[in-house]
Amino acid sequence: MSRQSATAFAPASIGNVAVGFDVLGHSFPAIGDRVRATRTERPGVTISAITGVTKELPLTAENNTAGRAVLGLLETTQPGFGVELTIEKGIPLGSGLGGSAASAVAAVVATNALLPQPLTSQQLLSFAMQGEAVASGAVHVDNIAPSLFGGLVLTVGIERPNVRQIPVPPAIRCVLVHPHMELPTREARQILSRSVHLSTVIWQTANLAGFLTGCFTDDLALIRESLQDVIIEPQRQSLIPGFEAVKRGALEHGALGCSISGAGPTVFAWCETDDAERVRDAMVAGFTAQGLACDTWICAIDAVGARVVD
Repeated sequence: MSRQSATAFAPASIGNVAVGFDVLGHSFPAIGDRVRATRTERPGVTISAITGVTKELPLTAENNTAGRAVLGLLETTQPGFGVELTIEKGIPLGSGLGGSAASAVAAVVATNALLPQPLTSQQLLSFAMQGEAVASGAVHVDNIAPSLFGGLVLTVGIERPNVRQIPVPPAIRCVLVHPHMELPTREARQILSRSVHLSTVIWQTANLAGFLTGCFTDDLALIRESLQDVIIEPQRQSLIPGFEAVKRGALEHGALGCSISGAGPTVFAWCETDDAERVRDAMVAGFTAQGLACDTWICAIDAVGARVVD
């Protein structure tokens, strides 16, 4: 007999990973969102509560990332029941950590556990994408895919994305520093130029290729040389007070690379384990100089994504 309720956890995610705008992302399992789905006799989707670090979100399913994602899932699968959702937000709003994606992912994973014939993660991807579009105004999977599948993920295609997990050298740790400010994704996307010089595109393409090659071959020197965003970061960095000092501090203390997480304002750095705390402290100092308090995390990039936890 199918379950009556299930709770799923979906990790935060770092979109773009500097060199892969809208196609590359990786999960960050130290924080995330939890969604509980409960079967109801009434058809459709209701959201009964939103708790956690962010509460001011729509309770109307059509306007909520989790609600919209589950509506799409139920419309397609027609299971003969409705779903009530309770959402526990562990990811700050407008942080660049894939909060809207995590809610959508956790919601479809929890609801999927209630179905008589659960779908695969690949099938769930399209429904989570519908939810993400509610928040960002565009369909992109650089947060959805890593939150759902886990690890460092490359996605190719929009309508039917091909998802591939990329190996991460075991010595790598990700340092995440979230300054206490909001930067809505829509705003961060609106400032982007629609045209880029060919020479810059070639440079970024080489960086993406070098970064992926470094990951596959465990070549930290190549990752260090390649993990540099020459297209998006230069346009967005002015939206984040102290960014230049934060990045400079990270690199001077051993980081392989440092850039904006998703749309920002959170900043991430890749480094080796022994350098992680020094890198974190240097990044915090850059934000502190701007009068910004921060939350920080350090973790490995494990290839474990969203999952049912209850």
